[in-house]
Amino acid sequence: MIAPTEMTLDELREALAPLLPGQAAFDGWNVKAIDAAAALLGVPGARARLAFPGGATEMIDAWFQDIDRDMAVRCPPERLADMKIRERIAALIEARLDAMTPHREALRPALAILAFPQNAATGVALAWRAADHMWRLAGDQSTDFAYYTKRLTLAGVYGATILVFLDDHSEGLAETRAFLARRIDDVMRFEKLKARMKPDGERHFSPARFLGRLRYPVA
Repeated sequence: MIAPTEMTLDELREALAPLLPGQAAFDGWNVKAIDAAAALLGVPGARARLAFPGGATEMIDAWFQDIDRDMAVRCPPERLADMKIRERIAALIEARLDAMTPHREALRPALAILAFPQNAATGVALAWRAADHMWRLAGDQSTDFAYYTKRLTLAGVYGATILVFLDDHSEGLAETRAFLARRIDDVMRFEKLKARMKPDGERHFSPARFLGRLRYPVA
């Protein structure tokens, strides 16, 4: 195992990531949290700060990457193999919630920081990355338009679930898990309805044909 003082900045960033939320809950997502996490790891604060040149957003990014890794450990392929897709997605989101549960007081300010206009693009990118990682672990191999719609839909479900999670004090996060189950049910019903209503042949909507008929109305 590499000693913390011998780590590259990328390795140091990864090692500090799981320590940051515990400190950010008290000190905020700033250099104080970096210094406190560095002290726990046994490296100089000045060097630890070099691993996060972008400040708070990079600290949050590193923590969310650590959640990705934690989720993969909690949901290995053999656990997901016999599940239906909806069950896999629920298990993956719940694994993320379990990883964040001890750090909800750090998550609130993290989300507030990502909501700032100047950080909006980063927030969207992190949501997309989380959704993409979940779909990949769930076994999704789509490459067409469905690749994008699946991730956009999951990012929406995940984001809404996080908002419920933040204020959920029920035992075992029962309220959040019930909310998640309902949202997944809604998505599955919509997908089934969309499949039944999918037109084909001459019934398929063609923008070119529609515009052509506007120009040359059918007699």
